[in-house]
Amino acid sequence: MKLSEITSPADIKNLSEEELETLAEEIREKIISTVAVNGGHLASNLGAVELTIALHRAFDCPKDKIVFDVGHQCYAHKLLTGRYEAFSTLRTMDGICGFPRRQESPYDSFDTGHASTAISAVLGIARARDIMGTHFKVAAVVGDGALTGGMCYEALNDAGSRGTPMLVILNDNGMSISRNVGAVSRQLTRLRISRGWIGTKKNVAEALKRIPVCGKPLFKSFERIKNSIRNVLIRDKFFTALGFQYFGPIDGHDIQGMEKVFCRLAEMERPVVVHIVTKKGQGFLQAEEKPEKYHGVAPFVLDNGKMRGETAPSLGKTAGEYLKELAGKDKRICAVTAAMTDSVGLGGFAAEYPNRLFDVGIAEEHAVTLAAGMAVSGLRPFAAIYETFMQRAYDQIAEDVCLQQLPVCLMMDRAGLGGEDGATHHGIIGVSMLRSIPNIAILAPCCEAEMRAMIDWALLRQGPVAIRYPRSAPEIPIGKDTRFKVGKWTVLRSGQGPILLASSSILAECLEAAELLAKMGIDAEVVNASSIRPLDEEYLKRANANQRMLITAEEHVLAGGFGSAVAEYCAREHLSAPKAMIGFKDAFVPHGSRKKLLQSRGMDAEGIAEQVRKAVKQ
Repeated sequence: MKLSEITSPADIKNLSEEELETLAEEIREKIISTVAVNGGHLASNLGAVELTIALHRAFDCPKDKIVFDVGHQCYAHKLLTGRYEAFSTLRTMDGICGFPRRQESPYDSFDTGHASTAISAVLGIARARDIMGTHFKVAAVVGDGALTGGMCYEALNDAGSRGTPMLVILNDNGMSISRNVGAVSRQLTRLRISRGWIGTKKNVAEALKRIPVCGKPLFKSFERIKNSIRNVLIRDKFFTALGFQYFGPIDGHDIQGMEKVFCRLAEMERPVVVHIVTKKGQGFLQAEEKPEKYHGVAPFVLDNGKMRGETAPSLGKTAGEYLKELAGKDKRICAVTAAMTDSVGLGGFAAEYPNRLFDVGIAEEHAVTLAAGMAVSGLRPFAAIYETFMQRAYDQIAEDVCLQQLPVCLMMDRAGLGGEDGATHHGIIGVSMLRSIPNIAILAPCCEAEMRAMIDWALLRQGPVAIRYPRSAPEIPIGKDTRFKVGKWTVLRSGQGPILLASSSILAECLEAAELLAKMGIDAEVVNASSIRPLDEEYLKRANANQRMLITAEEHVLAGGFGSAVAEYCAREHLSAPKAMIGFKDAFVPHGSRKKLLQSRGMDAEGIAEQVRKAVKQ
């Protein structure tokens, strides 16, 4: 049976070993060819193909429930659950999502996108099953990278304490995004290299059974002592101490071997961890050799794997290189990140100052409080984390950093739309989140020059600073005479008509909109509002005195965002409020290219120009 003929997991139940191997090859070919065109998560998906096939042969979905942690390894799952024809639309606007989505298919049991959540979700599903008196199997597919996140251990501890029957499948490929770090990674390495012991145990057991008369008694004796030997050699009490039965390691590319294990263990009336060892990037040489590079990729040339990626400057790389330069002059400077050293531009810093770069794994809460501890002891830490993941450390930002007014700089990468990665990866609530917390300055650079200037200022401030910036931004000429100053905005286009106050990544669209408005006879002024807290109060008072119309624009939700900050200040000071506020309404934004998402919400240049025109007309 060809992959294109599969409409549900039931179609693969009776395939032969040879047919399963062919199916795995077809799935890999489909994933590689689609990601080459659309971009997406490649290495993680290629490594989980056989695992996904085995799971769907052992489970009866959608009655049985499978939750993929993070969800960036679900492409094979989508192909086996009736989405082959739609797979070419992967990560495109109105197409299928790159992560599991319940609204997309009954086979997607839980929406995921951030790491370390699957065990908690599956435990909740299992407990609902038990309370309702229904019967079905549940499994959480968790990467070893996710186990660097503390939420996994909260769930493991809870599940183990009550003995709730559930299956945790640990997909161990030695990677998250950056190489896995820490004690958990070392423990899994010890377990991983014990495969030889497991093979030896199997061979000895089979040999003992074949001995006439005394074979069975010898085998029973062997069974009694093998656990003691195993614990000496591979120390698998890591999970058993939490109340889980541990099995593994098992070859994660042996479909039938995994299927037998899953079928047997899913029936056990207790929580079980199955340790699967896979190879990230399996079947695509470039991804096998450089799994970090091919974790999440832009479209690439299929023949050679060369990226067709964007050419705009990376503000994260700018920040990382500038921090490296400053660190040579200031020994207090250190950097903290959460499993993505290279992704946030700190690769060069790590190479130059390995003892001052701390990759803590997928543990954003710990990263922020770690930075707070450093700051209270005299260091100047820069915590570089994607904005969408920084949300997880809200309490730590409030209680451990801002309450104590510590000089921690939060480098919030990927602020704005996350594009094709979708709702879980859009950084569009960061201002709202931070504005609710006292003491923290909030800045948003429009270009590399402003980024460097903001880092300089953060080093001087005796208190917390957040710098929000998109993945990349067109170089906007701010001019030598308009160098960044905190609490001061710069006019990039003078005009006598309405004033567009633009924050960060939406600035280029506003400048283009102003040119379109000029053709309509509307002479708009465009202001780079790079200081969100504090606002440029003098500019707002001056604009009000001159009876100028204000319109705010931001690539962010309107509730609690930059526009709200301006409106609140105007209300307090009895100034005229903004005539219009351009931003995302009260709804989650789906996946799609940034250009199309902005266009669909009237936030591209044409849409902004039209909203300004309507405000002027009214």
